[in-house]
Amino acid sequence: MNIAILSRNPALYSTQSLVNAARKRNHYVRIFDHMQCDLVIEENSPCIYYHGQRVKNIQAVIPRIGDSATVYGASVIRQFELMKIFSTLKADPLLKARDKISCMQILAANGIAVPKSTISNNVMTIGQMIDEVGPMPVVIKLANGTHGLGVMLAEQKKMAESIVEAFHKTKQKVFLQQFIAEAKGADVRVFVVNNEVVGVMKRQAAEGEFRSNLHRGATSEVIQLTEAEMKVARKAARVMGLNVAGVDMLQTSRGPMVLEVNASPGLEGIETTTGHDIASKIIKYVEKNYNYI
Repeated sequence: MNIAILSRNPALYSTQSLVNAARKRNHYVRIFDHMQCDLVIEENSPCIYYHGQRVKNIQAVIPRIGDSATVYGASVIRQFELMKIFSTLKADPLLKARDKISCMQILAANGIAVPKSTISNNVMTIGQMIDEVGPMPVVIKLANGTHGLGVMLAEQKKMAESIVEAFHKTKQKVFLQQFIAEAKGADVRVFVVNNEVVGVMKRQAAEGEFRSNLHRGATSEVIQLTEAEMKVARKAARVMGLNVAGVDMLQTSRGPMVLEVNASPGLEGIETTTGHDIASKIIKYVEKNYNYI
């Protein structure tokens, strides 16, 4: 099979892991920088050019789209879809998952527990919105942040108001979220491929830090999920329209609460922590489904 991996950096761990897994299974792999793809939009004849040459004979695409390339990356994925080429990630689910507000709305609308969140375009009601998700502290998040960037913990109401007002002035979209103290700076990353849980790790924030991202010094360990937690993770991926997803959850006395669903989750943390070959799971998923588009 001819597989294209959309990635801006061929040297990244996730990209290399997918390349190696595909080649071990005797597939031909090419890496395309999606930001260098040129799209020709024409009725009944959509096509893509890469470095001046028309892209041909591709049977499946595995997108690895970073946050800064979300919009154009989604356009490239959609073009492959129009060309009737199988993709592990579709354009619309990528856009919905990347907008954290949309993600929270979709999850909550489908009965999945999430931390109580508020968003307002009215500076005059910020205080009321803070009270809605209180008591203090509250979490303030940029709608499109990744790796813990744009996530702040406001200990006092005045501090929260000042942060939100500052973001409003710079036209940045933010939302407020309930702080779940009982999680104690830990969350769970559940990797889902084709509705199957293929890897789980618990991440513990570094001392003095509330964000549990491995990029920010968090530690990780393998844990076992309850059947209820696995069911929530699978449902979260499914309602977001994602066949490959990283579902981030908090374990609480009320049951699992979903923080976000990642449309292009990294492989390094989950593979090195669990010892599982997640990339091969993705390649096997492609093998089974690339003819069904």
